[in-house]
Amino acid sequence: MKTTESAASRFARRFVACAPASLIAAVLACAPNAHASPVKDSTLLAALQHGGCIILMRHASSPDARPAARTAAPGNINLERQLDADGIAAARAMGAALKRLSIRIGDVMSSPTFRARETIRAAGLGSPRIMDQLGDGGHSMSRSAIAGWSAWLRHAVGQQPPAGSNRLIVTQGPNISDAYRRIASGLKAGGALIFRPDGHGNAQLLGSMQIADWPQLAGQFSH
Repeated sequence: MKTTESAASRFARRFVACAPASLIAAVLACAPNAHASPVKDSTLLAALQHGGCIILMRHASSPDARPAARTAAPGNINLERQLDADGIAAARAMGAALKRLSIRIGDVMSSPTFRARETIRAAGLGSPRIMDQLGDGGHSMSRSAIAGWSAWLRHAVGQQPPAGSNRLIVTQGPNISDAYRRIASGLKAGGALIFRPDGHGNAQLLGSMQIADWPQLAGQFSH
């Protein structure tokens, strides 16, 4: 993979190679968004390509209304909320971009909801481990359904993935917001927070990505 040979890109490669991890994380956490500059994109990409990150993601675009039996997606036997055409297309584009960027997803955890599992399937990211604590309790995200799950989610984000790979966790927006409050406020459908666990149960925020940012990043840093 080759990066654009601009002055910013050359600086980014030197920064990634020489800067301590704590400084890299500080730069990423303070920047306004994950697509702010070539320097920040290069650094975030380097972290993901190295592995050891957690990608905590909202499911892709899904209408609030449940489908009728005649419009239900294959496998949606309970007529749960499902992805719309934009959500399916965005998830597919994300999965293709991760491959183009050589970002390895070694482990996937999912909400039991159909819309979360459909996001992973559309992205082509394998068979997830289904975790009830990532779901909506069968109540479409009522407050009582997610009460007490925030601590579980923060604990999961603090666990290191297998060496050389990243872990993807797909859930609903309210679960992420309840666990991470302000830093999750800008996430749209399919958006993700990216963390690096420290090996001691804690995790440092590296940045955030909207689902459309992945193919943009692939267009910028691959060919």
